[in-house]
Amino acid sequence: MALAQSELDAVNRIEAYLNRIETVRAEFLQSSSNGATARGELYISRPGRLRIEYQPPVPILVVADGTFLIYHDRELNQVSYIPLGSTPAGILLDERIALTGGDLTITGFEQANGMVRVTLVRADNPMEGSLSLFFTDSPLTLRKWAVTDAQGIVTDVSLVKTKFGVSLDPELFRFKNPKIFRDQFN
Repeated sequence: MALAQSELDAVNRIEAYLNRIETVRAEFLQSSSNGATARGELYISRPGRLRIEYQPPVPILVVADGTFLIYHDRELNQVSYIPLGSTPAGILLDERIALTGGDLTITGFEQANGMVRVTLVRADNPMEGSLSLFFTDSPLTLRKWAVTDAQGIVTDVSLVKTKFGVSLDPELFRFKNPKIFRDQFN
């Protein structure tokens, strides 16, 4: 997608803003195009760290430890490890976020009514899905993102009561697999 100079200027501003973010703590509201809804707490510590704690009745915990995105279904006692770099979440957690001229391709850009939306795919695997980032324009602030997976399901995550630059306990980003822990002591 070819961007006009004013759009490139906005993208450069967004890139600089994202690279200044070190930590985030927020409540979130999530909705999916398949009808599912959830809420919970989100923690980010860049680079590479993320924790998403869903409130009941959703039995899911997601932790990014710098290497893997770990998906834990507490109800089914199932744990999946996915390389962080192969997930849309990895885009926000990179040590250096480069929206243009690197690993990402901008496939959509919209700026209207005080909001900015930029949609990205990984250049080497655009079919894995996309990530759309939504910002208020003045002041520039991340408000929401939407992940479209390879099957076309869109998951919107809106941030509420967002705090940037907060102190976060490193233990939030360590995952202790309950199955391994339990097996060691049985």
